[in-house]
Amino acid sequence: MFNEKAQMMKLDDIRQVQEKKITKMMKYAYDNVPMYKKRFKEEGITPKDINGLEDVKKIPFTVKDDLRDHYPYGILAVPREKVVRFHASSGTTGTPTVVSYTRNDMETWGDLMARTYNAAGADAGDIVQNAYGYGLFTGGLGFHQGAEVLGCSVIPTSTGNTKKQIKMLYDFQTTVLACTPSYAIYLSEASQKFGYDPLKDFNLKVGMFGAEPWSDEARQSIQESMGLKAQDVYGMSELYGPGVAVECPEQNGLHIWSDEFLVETINPSTGEVLPEGEKGELVFTMLSREAMPLLRYRTKDIAVVNYEECECGRHHPRIMRVEGRSDDMLIVGGVNVFPSQVEAALLETEGTAEHYQIIVDRDVLDKLYVKVEIDKDYYESDEFDEEDLLRNVNENLTAILNIRAKVELLEPNTLPRTVGKAKRVVDLREEHDRMEEM
Repeated sequence: MFNEKAQMMKLDDIRQVQEKKITKMMKYAYDNVPMYKKRFKEEGITPKDINGLEDVKKIPFTVKDDLRDHYPYGILAVPREKVVRFHASSGTTGTPTVVSYTRNDMETWGDLMARTYNAAGADAGDIVQNAYGYGLFTGGLGFHQGAEVLGCSVIPTSTGNTKKQIKMLYDFQTTVLACTPSYAIYLSEASQKFGYDPLKDFNLKVGMFGAEPWSDEARQSIQESMGLKAQDVYGMSELYGPGVAVECPEQNGLHIWSDEFLVETINPSTGEVLPEGEKGELVFTMLSREAMPLLRYRTKDIAVVNYEECECGRHHPRIMRVEGRSDDMLIVGGVNVFPSQVEAALLETEGTAEHYQIIVDRDVLDKLYVKVEIDKDYYESDEFDEEDLLRNVNENLTAILNIRAKVELLEPNTLPRTVGKAKRVVDLREEHDRMEEM
């Protein structure tokens, strides 16, 4: 086991580490980041007021706009010369979110990612095919670095060139695939198109899937078609990148590496800290980041955190799967709708494929449209009944969403495919609002 001491820490030991690191981090951020010194003074507190975990709720939140407002170097806690790498992600405002790393940060991130691979079921000596994008996005280089630290052989295929990806899966007998779950589904379909049977021709054992929401039904589909263990990986650029949390082989929640990340769950509307086990927005404090420490960073991800010991023996708390994002939530006719709910309803319906699109529009009232492809085998079978399938899809959607949607069944391979994050939602109301303002 890679870094067994860290992976298998007992809960009491985790709390002791967090207690020690949190007070040190408060002083470090206060002394070295002008934004935090200003925030602390506005709240009428100093690092001396943070004497343990029970005082963390006194610290003001950090949000993504803080990073944009201080673009590009404003939250640096070290001289720029000590930064060995920058990553960035684009946003709707046009100003990127920039994250920075010292050499020590890179070593910490590498350790976290090696743990992540190992906890998911990968080992030194595995062959990792990394189909995440390389560049400013943290996924490609994060998954690459972690695999090397663990002792794996890495094939840095990056995104795209699907035919070549599939050939390398076969030729190199890749054992670990790292990519988005939607691309894994696409690779499964394309493999058969190019004459390969993933269950017979490939040697995959673990899939490291992240960067977008996906359902248990999608996981089951990937596992059955690719012959691997499909593991969920959680992270975000602001928190190093991937490697914040990962599923173990039990697939019963994602273990947060809590010796490096302190997690809270809050009411997204009020900011109130919720009792352990209640669903809310995840908030993270980084416990040893040098270049860019983040205190109480609001992720907007909605989930439940489980603090009970896992069957695997790990005591690190578990995210019981992210149910959606507060900023991704659609309000349709006064009803809260998460894309993950739509996906779950569709994949529970026998006869539908994994590819779908949600469209929200309005004339006078909000309207929800769902386009979904028909499963290819079902479409070509003698049992295909379009009216029956349409009725089943409508019933499942209504049962989960408590709202009616207009469903359109599409022939197989109709919706556009993507090698990155799948574009699942189109909100045409935003376009109407822009037109009205002109």
